[in-house]
Amino acid sequence: MQTALPKFDSVFSVDCVIFGFEEGVLKILLIERNEEPFKDWWALPGLFVAPDESIDEGAERILHELTGLSNIYMEQLYTFGDVNRHPEGRVITVAYYALIRLSGKNELHPHSQYARKAFWHPVNDLPKLAFDHSLIFEKSLEKIRRRISYQPIAFELLPEKFTLTQLQNVYEAILSKKLDKRNFRKKMLNYGILKELDEKQRGVSYRAATLYKFDRRKYAKLFQKELSFMKE
Repeated sequence: MQTALPKFDSVFSVDCVIFGFEEGVLKILLIERNEEPFKDWWALPGLFVAPDESIDEGAERILHELTGLSNIYMEQLYTFGDVNRHPEGRVITVAYYALIRLSGKNELHPHSQYARKAFWHPVNDLPKLAFDHSLIFEKSLEKIRRRISYQPIAFELLPEKFTLTQLQNVYEAILSKKLDKRNFRKKMLNYGILKELDEKQRGVSYRAATLYKFDRRKYAKLFQKELSFMKE
C-alpha cells in the first residue's frame, strides 16, 4: 500500500539514528521498509509527524512504532530539507540521534506494518539506504565523533561495569582508528572519572580483567569545562 503525502506544500517527518555497541562493533538501528517508496529497502526508522503532535512527540512515537523501543532519550541532530530528497514531494525531515546500551531490554518488535523488521547493523558495512538516509547517518557519525573528544558519551554504549579494553574498543569503533593501549589507559585513569571496582570479569577463557564504573558525580564536579579526551 502506497502512502500518499498530505495535501500541503511541505510536510515534516522524523528520522531516528540510534547507535548501539556490541562485541566490539558499533551498530546502527535500521528497518526493512514494507511500503513504497523504497519498499524492501533498508532505512533509518522514520515516518511523518502527525498534525496534532510536536516534533519531539513524533520522534518518540515513530521510534516505538517502527522498532518497539521506548523511553529512549534522543537529541535533535539536523534538519534535512533538500527539495528532491523524497520522490513524492517536498518533505522536510528532522533527524534525531541517540546512543544506547544494548541488552535484553532492547528487543526489537515493530508495531507498524510500515516496517517489516528492525535490526542492528554494523556501521562499517552498511547497505545502500533509502532516501538520503546515508547522508543522515554520515552527519550523525560526524556528530558523535566530535562529541567523544570532549564529552564522556562512550559510557552510554557500555554496560554499567566494564573493562578498560571495552572502553577503548568503543573509542576505536567510533573514531575508526586504533589507539595506543598504554597511552589510552593512562589518560582515562588520569581524568579521575573511573571508579575501580573490587571485581573482575567472569566467564572468560583468558585472564580476567578488572572492572570499572563511570563516576558521574565526580565528572559533574571536576569537569564543568570541556574535556579533550582523545586530542593528542
